[in-house]
Amino acid sequence: MTDEDFETAAPVDDPFISPIAMEDDIEEHFPGDRGTLDPEIRRVLVHILQRRFIAAERNRREWTLLLDHQQVIESRLNDLYLRLVVDHGRGFAYKQQLRSDEIDMPVLLKDTPYSRAETLVLVHLRTVYQRESAAGEASVRIDVEDVEQTVLSYFTEVEGSTARQQKAIRNALDRLDREGIVHEETSGRYRISALVEVVLSAETLKELREWLRSQEVVAR
Repeated sequence: MTDEDFETAAPVDDPFISPIAMEDDIEEHFPGDRGTLDPEIRRVLVHILQRRFIAAERNRREWTLLLDHQQVIESRLNDLYLRLVVDHGRGFAYKQQLRSDEIDMPVLLKDTPYSRAETLVLVHLRTVYQRESAAGEASVRIDVEDVEQTVLSYFTEVEGSTARQQKAIRNALDRLDREGIVHEETSGRYRISALVEVVLSAETLKELREWLRSQEVVAR
């Protein structure tokens, strides 16, 4: 049989597929890519995994994509034993570690605990937010001097000088700003996000207030 005859007799369903140049394969976004999501959706998924919260106001594009593709993003997170929580009313979303007494679920998320200074700042922010919201204030703001005045009263002498304590408070506000719990609108002027209610539930706030009162009694 000649080469010509062999080519003619070759089966239609040839098991060998001609290689496709990577730049011509629109489904593959990097060599060896086996993912099925579009790049934009992948970036939103990574954004959720990297950050503690997504806020509609601060992350407009990611928020829109999240809502448009919520089901598939939830599916990917569930594969990792994570739950997606979307608060449409307040405009933020976050992930939660799934846990079960019946199923062995590996723990992926390891929360970084707040320092003493960060916890004290959070308690004050949560208290102010609760008070102002109950009074009908739609947007709650606070100055760094107000935060310092209250939080400094809970520090002890062993926690360093006043300047050191003030630095700890400002560092705490910086972290909370990165997480979206507050937003520094102008220098030293912050708007408190509704996220503070998620980070500190009413029950936890009550427990922390009781603990602070006990510290005041001991100090006396």
